Amino acid sequence: MVVGIAGGIGSGKTAVSDRFRSLGIEVADADVASRRVVEPGQPALQTIADRFGAGVLLADGTLNRPLLRERVFRDASERRWLESLLHPLINQWIRDTLAAASSPYAILVNPLMRQRDRRADRILVVDASEETQIKRAMARDGVAESQVRAILASQLDRRSRLRLADDVITNDGSLEDLHLAVDRLHARYVELAATRRTPTAPETA
Repeated sequence: MVVGIAGGIGSGKTAVSDRFRSLGIEVADADVASRRVVEPGQPALQTIADRFGAGVLLADGTLNRPLLRERVFRDASERRWLESLLHPLINQWIRDTLAAASSPYAILVNPLMRQRDRRADRILVVDASEETQIKRAMARDGVAESQVRAILASQLDRRSRLRLADDVITNDGSLEDLHLAVDRLHARYVELAATRRTPTAPETA
C-alpha cells in the first residue's frame, strides 16, 4: 500500500515523512528525488547549466538551488522547461524506490500534487494556515516573503488540496503533537495494509 503525502510549502511534509521513516516506513520523496537527479555527474545538471549559465553552479559544482528557484519562479516558461526536464527523471526515481520498498506500506511525498496521484492508494494532506506556511518557509530557506508567496501561488490552493484527502494532519501545533498524529495514522495504515480494506470515513489526526 502506498500513502501519498501532499501539502504546501512550509506545511510540515518533511517532519511528517521523517516521523514515518523513524517508524521503519520506506519514504519516496519527490524533493529528495529532485536533488538526486541534479547531483554532480548527473546529465540533468549540465543541461541546466547550459540553459541558465554557469552561475547556477556553486564553487563545488553543485546546483545553486536558491538562485535557480528564484529564476524559474520569475519566469513561468523557464519553470515549465525545468519541469519538463526533471519530472520524468524524478518519477523514475520514485518508481524504483517504491518498487524496492519492504515496509508494511510506503510513503510517497509529492509536493506538486494537483490531483489524486494514481501511484497512491490513500492521500494524506498535511495542512497548516497560510501564515504558518509563510513563516516556516522564510525561516527555513532564508528567503523573502514575496518569494514564498509566489511559490504558494504556483501550488494547489489549500481548499482544493483538502478535497484530495483521505486523511488530514493539521500541523499548527508542536512537534510532539505532530508525532502523536503520525503515530496514530501509522497504526491505522499498518492495519489497512494487512487487510487491504479502505474505511468509509476519513481519518483525521
